[in-house]
Amino acid sequence: MTRLHLPAALLGLTMVAMAFPVQAEDAKTIAATICSGCHGEDGNSTIPMFPRIAGQDETYIIKQLKEFRGGQRKSDVMAPVVASLKSEDLAPLAAHFNGQKPKGQDARDAKLAEQGKGVYLDGNENSGLPACIGCHQPEAVGHGVYPRLAGQHPEYLLQQLKSFAANERTNDASRLMRVVAKRMTEDEMKAVTEYISGLGPK
Repeated sequence: MTRLHLPAALLGLTMVAMAFPVQAEDAKTIAATICSGCHGEDGNSTIPMFPRIAGQDETYIIKQLKEFRGGQRKSDVMAPVVASLKSEDLAPLAAHFNGQKPKGQDARDAKLAEQGKGVYLDGNENSGLPACIGCHQPEAVGHGVYPRLAGQHPEYLLQQLKSFAANERTNDASRLMRVVAKRMTEDEMKAVTEYISGLGPK
């Protein structure tokens, strides 16, 4: 690189570096004004029907936002919200919520949670139900397209499992969650969601 081009290159790098705080601030504003009513500004929703997304993997958040926008995932609430966002908002917004500290809670029914632990760790050999741990990790923190579930509202998790089982939610890769959910009894769903709700930081 010649000295003639050096100042221009440095200026370009400076402009790029300056852009990131602006994006981060924009994401914080969007979270506070658009997302906070359902998910909380820090992603720790207090409303059982809306998921906690603090600490959620950025890849997963972006995938869901794009699929709400594209119609692969259906939601009368989320579809118009995502439609109001610009494409360039999605990654900074995902990074914002990924950077928030998850807040969990204790399982409300210890006996039910203990039953759910067995389902989560071992599945059910008799029905061909695989263990949840294989995709969502031992502490349900997820990875990539497999979401963080630890500390999630059990009501929300139960509804999502039922939606997968009924083919009402269809944005799972290779139909994996639809196959899994259809092999679960409602009692198993309630038990495993109770167990998952008590994982993670309190």
